[in-house]
Amino acid sequence: MTEHLTPRVAAVFGAGGIGAAVAARLAGPGTTVVVADFDLDRARAVARSLACDSVALQVDITSRASIAEVARSAAAIGPVSAVVLAAGVSPVQASVEAIVDVDLVGTALFLEELGAVVASGGAGVVVASMAGTIFASGLTRPHETALATSAPEDLAGLDLFTNLDSTQTAYGLAKRGNQLRVRAAAGPWAERGARINSVSPGVVDTEMGRSEAAGPDAALIRSLVRESPLGRTASPEEIAEVVAFLLGEAASFVTGTDLLVDGGATTTLW
Repeated sequence: MTEHLTPRVAAVFGAGGIGAAVAARLAGPGTTVVVADFDLDRARAVARSLACDSVALQVDITSRASIAEVARSAAAIGPVSAVVLAAGVSPVQASVEAIVDVDLVGTALFLEELGAVVASGGAGVVVASMAGTIFASGLTRPHETALATSAPEDLAGLDLFTNLDSTQTAYGLAKRGNQLRVRAAAGPWAERGARINSVSPGVVDTEMGRSEAAGPDAALIRSLVRESPLGRTASPEEIAEVVAFLLGEAASFVTGTDLLVDGGATTTLW
């Protein structure tokens, strides 16, 4: 008689370049990967490509109800042992308001709703950005506290975003907010026996990364890459390996922290 085992569930939000690479890295025997994206067709395409059982769902990362529905659906399959947020928009793709809603508010909602279903012994990773690390030095402690602890629904109203017209600044602030929200979430997640960390990639060879490299700040981005110690962009698979490390047993004593994966680009600025 075949024993029916409860599957391990990995939920990946975002089916773009990094999200797709993460989903492929987490796929394997005994795992069901839930791929959630605003573009359901893209989520389905990624889900079909995986070497394991998979489910594709639509999600609006700016909606608490939508995130909660995906979280409930994942938990109904089995213990949710790995959750990853790789959804987001970049400065050339969206307005200031959309960047704040998707990249900052969406992350805050994700941390709360997925933190309510993650299994004991599980872990989560939020994909932030080296832009958050770059912007860290320009923030006051009260501003960092506000980004870290304000209710998700209040984040867009912070004075940091009042009359802000630069999408680059909005993106940097949102990604710094990601790093800080993860730090603040470590305690609540630990109460469930789970860990939460963030990864801050540099320039990655994805559709989003290429669009940024061809945008208004193309010269700066090319310079950062060219003058960085490694002198190249990252592949999505390289970021996925770091995410997998943080989700795995090898990182069992790592929580509430950010891992900068930028090929040394920020050292160039330093």
